[in-house]
Amino acid sequence: MNFSSIFLIQIIVTVLFSILATIFDLKKNFVPDWLNNLLVAFGLSSNLILTMVTSNVKFILASIISMLITYAISYLLWQLHLWGGGDVKLFTSIATVIPFGINIEFLNIFPLLSVYPFTFSVILNSILVSFPFLVVFTTRLIIKNKFIKDNADLLINIFNYNALRLLIKNTLNKPVKVKDLEEGMIVNKYSFNDDHVCQLIEESNGNLKVYKSKDKEFKYYFKSRSAGGITQRDVTLLKVMCAQKFISDSLCIKLGFPFTPSIMIGLIIALSYGDLMMLITKNLVLVI
Repeated sequence: MNFSSIFLIQIIVTVLFSILATIFDLKKNFVPDWLNNLLVAFGLSSNLILTMVTSNVKFILASIISMLITYAISYLLWQLHLWGGGDVKLFTSIATVIPFGINIEFLNIFPLLSVYPFTFSVILNSILVSFPFLVVFTTRLIIKNKFIKDNADLLINIFNYNALRLLIKNTLNKPVKVKDLEEGMIVNKYSFNDDHVCQLIEESNGNLKVYKSKDKEFKYYFKSRSAGGITQRDVTLLKVMCAQKFISDSLCIKLGFPFTPSIMIGLIIALSYGDLMMLITKNLVLVI
């Protein structure tokens, strides 16, 4: 098996895994860890095979470096609440399979795709193509929302701050029974006064965080600390607190925007045409 055949297999497997991730995200609202772990394992093993076939360490080295750099950057963006933990893992696994070439003379490494990780192109493409999906996603929620139907004047006063705030609150939030909570759901602000709840959440070391409330009726509130949503440990804790009457039997979750369809399309565009931002910039320069 030659270099081209292995590289083609890498591309096909990566696209198939991104399609599977999209299906899981749309149906289950999360991307399972086993899927990303399998893709990482495939990436490392396939690039190790490339290293053995070509007798050049650049493939496995580029795979590891690309994986670490992509994880660091995407993890930082996750901390800024720009996307979920599953998206971080998917970007990282893609970077492991399709890395980048770097110029280190004594290892005979030369650029294969670009001077930066291939996944950076995927990330940029994903962000650009996500805007139409975000508009459609939000519009669909607004159309289906009964509150908006009963208060159509909110759409007329869309540029009014209070109207916009009320529109977002009643469109992107959904009440859910605690017993129906699932891993990955993004818990919105829940106000309370019990100091014991603070202690339980802090000791759980999950993805819930307690904040001091400015509301005169409540001392605290908790919510998901990031777009990654609650962990299975958080789900268990919330159900236990509900059973013990520390919290009510329902709370609000944020309706998260599924980002994996954008990642899948961004990957396909990156494989077919490259970096959309570079293509747009190039076309603008030509027009000017």
